[in-house]
Amino acid sequence: MVVLLALASFIFAPQVLAGTQSKTLNVTATAYNSVRAQTNANPSIAAWGDRLKPGMKAIAVSRDLLNMGIKHGTKVKISGLPGEYVVLDKMNKRWSRKIDIYMGKDIQAARNWGRRKVTITWAG
Repeated sequence: MVVLLALASFIFAPQVLAGTQSKTLNVTATAYNSVRAQTNANPSIAAWGDRLKPGMKAIAVSRDLLNMGIKHGTKVKISGLPGEYVVLDKMNKRWSRKIDIYMGKDIQAARNWGRRKVTITWAG
């Protein structure tokens, strides 16, 4: 019985891995802060209603990325940055192939980041 279970696991493992393949995309990355001058009258509330807090690893995505499989709550790796970021916000319709990295209230950190080309990776 144990041999059959081990054999079944081996046979079906590639199918499980195939379903979790990652996708990558080159995008432009900028940074933003939760201050009224950059957002709106309630800068700590993201587009889907999530409350942003300094220190969170969150991003906003351009709306075209939503059609590519990146949804609210998707975990994304960004080349050049450690860890994973969670999609908690979406950007104005005028942007495409772009992410905005949340940097709390540290305006200088956002300015230092500037605008960069990065590769993002997420589970497909």
